[in-house]
Amino acid sequence: MRLGARTGTLPHAAYIGLGANLGDREATLRKALAHLASREDIAIVLVSSFIETEPLGGPPGQPLYLNGAAALRTSLSARGLLAALLAVEHELGRRRTAGERNAPRPVDLDLLLYDEQIVDEADLTVPHPRMHERLFVLQPLAEVAPLAVHARLGKTVRQLLAEILVKPQMNANRR
Repeated sequence: MRLGARTGTLPHAAYIGLGANLGDREATLRKALAHLASREDIAIVLVSSFIETEPLGGPPGQPLYLNGAAALRTSLSARGLLAALLAVEHELGRRRTAGERNAPRPVDLDLLLYDEQIVDEADLTVPHPRMHERLFVLQPLAEVAPLAVHARLGKTVRQLLAEILVKPQMNANRR
């Protein structure tokens, strides 16, 4: 996989979340990145380390997730990038169905941030609507984009991560 190739010709910065909890999770995430990197309109700039996390919601007893994040450059619009992410998911065996939220999946690619834009459409919300509440998103994202700004909250990824890490401590001190 070519990291950083063609970045100078691709005008938009985007950040994606990566996750999988079925099959060979790491191999699948690497395949997803390779699919994206093979496109002329997307360049992978940086990929975080992968962390293993407990599933959030969903059916009991599902396997642990492997999560990460990647910084991209792209000439695609936010909508075009979402379509590319969904195509890669489909290629790697994910079939989206109604009511699937938090279900086990072979791959999950989420558009977290796109430049410093705010997008509110029926099937696309940027920044990702729950990213600031999820440690499994913010930890890897802080590795690749600590200074990226959440356009709605006006805070950097580093600031959001610091806030979420303090919350359990604050609640423990209130007992």
